[in-house]
Amino acid sequence: MVEYWIQLCGQLAPMVAIAVFMAPIPTIFQVWKDKKVGDLPLLPYTSIILNGFVWVSYGIMKEEPKVWIPNSTGLALGIIYFLIFISYAPTKSPTLPGSVLQHMQGASLVILTCLGLAFFSGTTMVGNLGVVICVCMFASPLAALKVVIQTKSARAIPLPFSMVSVMNCFFWSVSGLFEMHDYAIYVPNLLGLFFSLVQVFLKLTYGNGVGSDMIPLSKEVV
Repeated sequence: MVEYWIQLCGQLAPMVAIAVFMAPIPTIFQVWKDKKVGDLPLLPYTSIILNGFVWVSYGIMKEEPKVWIPNSTGLALGIIYFLIFISYAPTKSPTLPGSVLQHMQGASLVILTCLGLAFFSGTTMVGNLGVVICVCMFASPLAALKVVIQTKSARAIPLPFSMVSVMNCFFWSVSGLFEMHDYAIYVPNLLGLFFSLVQVFLKLTYGNGVGSDMIPLSKEVV
């Protein structure tokens, strides 16, 4: 019975991951419709590209389709999001943050680092790079938790997305720990599960109380 649930988590993980990658579609559609990005950041879409590229590389090197197939989808969507976003974004803005060129340069550096590790250091180092990127992505929203607690408003936390993130991280944690036996999979997702549960707890605790100058906690990435 336990093995069945482990296998089920392994089957559901890639599907839920694709659902998470598709989460920014309404936002990007609105950007395309309005022909402007407002104060929206570019960083989440840059992160989707980097995350997707590293995990596609890792999945191919490990010959693990359930890793590289959903992340290939994420990589493709990330590129589309990025291209649409920069079509209407200012060349430089504090909300991006930085400039579009800096995002391209940073992404290029990470991609070249990943390729270098793949050719010269092997699968383990690529996995370690993926862990670092995932931990940074999952942990970065916590910087705004102080604002939520001070204002007693969790208006900026989208509950549906947070719940999907909980499921995504849970399924990957179970699959990585008990099926794949791969720390590069379960370590960042266990952390992501914790961070996502914190966001859900804050949303249920504070709700949409009256707050000001809220900082979005949800990064539209895995």
